[in-house]
Amino acid sequence: MMPRHCFLGFLISFFLTGVAGTQPAHESLKPQRVQFQSRNFHNILQWQPGRALTGNSSVYFVQYKIYGQRQWKNKEDCWGTQELFCDLTSETSDIQEPYYGRVRAASAGSYSDWSMTPRFTPWWETKIDPPVMNITQVNGSLLVILCAPNLPHRYQKEKNISIEDYYELVYRVFIINNSLEKEQKVYEGAHRVVEIEALPPHSSYCVVAEIYQPMLDRRSQRSEERCVEIP
Repeated sequence: MMPRHCFLGFLISFFLTGVAGTQPAHESLKPQRVQFQSRNFHNILQWQPGRALTGNSSVYFVQYKIYGQRQWKNKEDCWGTQELFCDLTSETSDIQEPYYGRVRAASAGSYSDWSMTPRFTPWWETKIDPPVMNITQVNGSLLVILCAPNLPHRYQKEKNISIEDYYELVYRVFIINNSLEKEQKVYEGAHRVVEIEALPPHSSYCVVAEIYQPMLDRRSQRSEERCVEIP
């Protein structure tokens, strides 16, 4: 039989271990990795479920504000959502302003604390997609036509605003000689129409392009290759 003092020690150890190993319900519900993901000023708040959440048994509540404001604003379309993202493009449309977003979860009558993003400024942090590229053959030359990425629909309503209105953009065009497997940069500049001349006949080339932002020292991913046969 276990001595009385050993039994009491066992009970104390058991309860201390249990308390230390159990987190409050609201803490285990708290959303994880709350952050903005932005492409071409399309600003999406994303998060992951708390450690205690599985499946679709929980709902989420989203708020946002401009840095320096005290009052948080509810995002009505994401108030009680079961999704793990929320489109805050319209709410963060002043691209020079710094913003915060935050999310809380609810499940089975319990609510988590709020999880807040780092400070988010669209102008600094949005990622630019590669240019859209079309190629036409003209008398043995290639005419490359480049288009900047599209902005969200909200911006399209305002005087045909382009992403070029917000950044200095430099286009880079590369040509790949398929027979030699050799790549060459043939253009770097602000023009969106580029002519590649003096290509030998009966040859095969692929063309790719990217956008470079000098002020941020940042470049986009490359466009899809467009390949042509020179007759």
